[in-house]
Amino acid sequence: MSTRATKFTVALAMALAAPHALANPVQTSPAQATPTPPAPPLDYRARLPQDEVIYFVLPDRFENGDPSNDRGGLTGGRDKTGLDPTAKGFFHGGDLKGLTQRLDYVQSLGATAIWVGPVFKNKPVQGAPGHQSAGYHGYWITDFTQVDPHLGTNADFAALVSAAHGRGMKVYMDIIINHTADVIQYRECVGQRACPYRSRADYPYQRRLGPNGAAINPGFAGDDVRTADNFSKLVRNDYAYTPFVPAAERRVKVPAWLNDMRYYHNRGDTTYRNESSTMGDFVGLDDLMTENPRVVSGMIDIFGDWIDRYGVDGFRIDTARHVNPEFWAAFVPAMQARAAAKGIPNFHIFGEVSDHEVRPAVLAQHTIVDKLPAVLDFSFRQAVVDTVAGTRGTDAFEALFDGDALYAHGYDTAVTLPTFTGNHDDGRFATFVRTAFPKAGDDEVLGRVMLSNAMLLTLRGVPTIYSGDEQGFASDGNDQDAREDMFASKVAVYNDNRLLGTASTTATAHFSRDNPLFRQTATLARLRTATPALTRGRQMLRAREETPGLLAISRFDPVTQAEVLLAFNTSTTALTRQVEIGVEATAARPLAGAGCGKVAAPGSLTVTLPPLGFAVCALTSPR
Repeated sequence: MSTRATKFTVALAMALAAPHALANPVQTSPAQATPTPPAPPLDYRARLPQDEVIYFVLPDRFENGDPSNDRGGLTGGRDKTGLDPTAKGFFHGGDLKGLTQRLDYVQSLGATAIWVGPVFKNKPVQGAPGHQSAGYHGYWITDFTQVDPHLGTNADFAALVSAAHGRGMKVYMDIIINHTADVIQYRECVGQRACPYRSRADYPYQRRLGPNGAAINPGFAGDDVRTADNFSKLVRNDYAYTPFVPAAERRVKVPAWLNDMRYYHNRGDTTYRNESSTMGDFVGLDDLMTENPRVVSGMIDIFGDWIDRYGVDGFRIDTARHVNPEFWAAFVPAMQARAAAKGIPNFHIFGEVSDHEVRPAVLAQHTIVDKLPAVLDFSFRQAVVDTVAGTRGTDAFEALFDGDALYAHGYDTAVTLPTFTGNHDDGRFATFVRTAFPKAGDDEVLGRVMLSNAMLLTLRGVPTIYSGDEQGFASDGNDQDAREDMFASKVAVYNDNRLLGTASTTATAHFSRDNPLFRQTATLARLRTATPALTRGRQMLRAREETPGLLAISRFDPVTQAEVLLAFNTSTTALTRQVEIGVEATAARPLAGAGCGKVAAPGSLTVTLPPLGFAVCALTSPR
């Protein structure tokens, strides 16, 4: 254990999770399981997006409720069925029945909404020999109308949504519009792992394979003229490459129109920059030509039908930044209208705009130019990583929250952004901490993770918990390495991970409620949903520092304007500070954590925080 880590104990880290924790540490005893809460009121439709606590789950990695569907109805080895529970890149057996059976667990964590990873039928396996993996994650869709047989049936999805709604929980679907599975191939790239992007200038639509090629597509005015008449003239699709589909896959996509290669860009692999960002193939996946009005209407039909059939409560949109803005301007209002017609007034749509710096302008532009109602708040994630899993000063949050004004409706949009500290693509927060502080003991790592949870569950936005984080999962890295099983795993590179708050490994199922991270998350999630200041309240920065240390923010009840002060200590030494508050406050009542002191003078509260500590303080006044 490092010198720095000796300043912490696991007991102290656990104690920071509960109100009055230092005075009564017995409240967080590991033996004391969190009781199952009563079901929320069934008027869940009336809740605003910012009222939720989201739990994100990949169904294949959560619980296996029906082993008979593990192979998806296919026969053969893993290269045919996609099933290999010992390999991190293949199906493991989790399904929708398993998730439905565990809704009590999810709700006991305090989650009010479930973001379900893509459930659509996928290409079971793809990739060159020796580089194959399976579509267990759901992002390689062939049939947009059916649940993947590995995960169950459409009836199983209906049962999940119905069971969640019966508990007053919402269900958000993860959807993909940018691309389909990798079915289209290019003659010029056969046998190669990459196919370089070919631009519109170098390979115009009106010539075959370059400016000096044969004239094709006469009368086509370019993809900026988004009319059916114009796109009817885009007959040839061999302007950049010579695309083809292997005979066995010519009718594999559903609806059938998706099998027409004219509805794809066919320009090779994206570089994630410039023109290729919206027109290139995402790691080889077939990139839809979302400029074409037939694709627009087709996607509106597909996803509107999921709303009509199942009454889901929102969409998380994968790779949203890689689709042209004009598509979203048509798609989003259509989905909102379908939801309203179904009696869903607060349908939540949020897009994935992946970015790894604290620069909210990058995210905000997609709420203005693309007209997306909300985006995943990658800037929030980066601010927490930089300060709690790093050494940046807490003024990072000033840069973050100053950017709230840039969103389409300012703070009213910012408060609806789903916030997170780790996910299935970027990795788990505990991993960031161990990477940044390799000499830190598990007690310090646990303390930092708990501090990040406190920020996630009290600051503005919609807190989003990645399944397994509440069980102390600590991945080896990102992507496949961060997609551990919640049920007993057979993956060696998962099972050798050192978890937090428990001596167990992922070789055993993790649905117990005694991990200190589970208990902290459940406590703070319930505090949040019961405190309007923490869900809908405006936010005011009170204190920040250019080095690790104090961050203090006030949030205000939207009706009574009662103030709740949030104080966080990102340093490894205790601190005592005077923090500005409203002058009418006369006392502070602790709601969570430890450190709410006395009102020393009108407008000044004494805050005393332990290393990596936090405090949630309800301020009271005579009126």
